[in-house]
Amino acid sequence: MKHQLEIACFDLDSALIAAAAGADRIELCDKLSEGGTTPSWEMVFEVKEKTNTEFYLMIRPRGGDFCYTEEEFEQMKNEIILFKRLGVHGFVFGILNENGTIDMERNKDLLHFAYPFPCTFHRAFDRTPDVYKSLEQLIELGFSTILTSGGAANVNEGLAGLKKLVEQAAGRIVIMPGGGLRSANIQEIRKESEAGFYHSSAIVDESLLANKEEIESLLRALK
Repeated sequence: MKHQLEIACFDLDSALIAAAAGADRIELCDKLSEGGTTPSWEMVFEVKEKTNTEFYLMIRPRGGDFCYTEEEFEQMKNEIILFKRLGVHGFVFGILNENGTIDMERNKDLLHFAYPFPCTFHRAFDRTPDVYKSLEQLIELGFSTILTSGGAANVNEGLAGLKKLVEQAAGRIVIMPGGGLRSANIQEIRKESEAGFYHSSAIVDESLLANKEEIESLLRALK
């Protein structure tokens, strides 16, 4: 199995670092302090112009929970329509109901607007009351990937869950471990989960930038 690495980048400099270090894919976001929101048109345009690395775009109007108003939902649809024209490679989003379950109708609508681009359901997945049921729902909807820490706060705590999710998915959808993933633990996570794609911000210091050496270490561990 070929193992691949996605780097979450919250600014242009991090995206350039990730591309130079050889990351397989970039998840482009804004506002690290809010856990990632939709980046600006200017940032997306610059990443497209200055790198050749595949990148997926976070579609999230704000931090906080994953239940959105009708106005916020319209904003998400409009952003997908806009950014498709810029030639991004995929999208990252996730909408939950107030009880934490997957909002099937709204996610289906966003997938329709994103088509034919692949879409990742982000770590809102780990907030759902039953991740194994949620997995089947996301397969039914047509997501290509789930970013998850196995239903736990981070990949170390969710290792058993990650292994079960990979087994249950059985190749029908990509289970991508992320949340506290670093070069220090990626070999154990890879060995136990047997996932194929991995996700990290590769932030190791107060600069809050992706670290080139950390990305290279992560990639070496996946070879």
